[in-house]
Amino acid sequence: MPILQTQRLVLREFTPLDAPFLLRLVNEPGWHRYINNPGVHDVDAALAWAEGRLFKAYREQGHGFWAVQRRDDGVLVGMCGLFKRAVLPEPDLGYALLAEYEGHGYALEAARGCVAHARVLGWPALMAITAVQNERSVALLAKLGFFEQGQEWFEGYDEPSRVFRLVL
Repeated sequence: MPILQTQRLVLREFTPLDAPFLLRLVNEPGWHRYINNPGVHDVDAALAWAEGRLFKAYREQGHGFWAVQRRDDGVLVGMCGLFKRAVLPEPDLGYALLAEYEGHGYALEAARGCVAHARVLGWPALMAITAVQNERSVALLAKLGFFEQGQEWFEGYDEPSRVFRLVL
């Protein structure tokens, strides 16, 4: 079931059938460099990771990180969504794509859809965090109107993260 649609994309909840895709996504060099290494090395581990990180949020929060598919052919290109982290005062916008789909505007298009969805939900603001050296992500957040709030250390990360906020 689609959560939202944009001109070229459909965002939907991940399902257990997406575990092979998630295995690939969380093992991308960019994921390891800019997010973390979740230690997911096979499909069963990807399914367990999805249960704790994705499916649980859908049940408990009613939103989370969604599968990003192209509308024209259904190909999964990444994830994007809205997630409430305990360490942030407002929900967080997050996104990640397989490297082969970067540079096509999919992340910006999906993120714009998520921002619009947050407005429909009546949320007052969104947060976003990036790795300090992730300039592409910083540029995307600037295009969306996010303002940098500084840097903060979060559990599970080896370095501080840049923190951004967008008033909706």
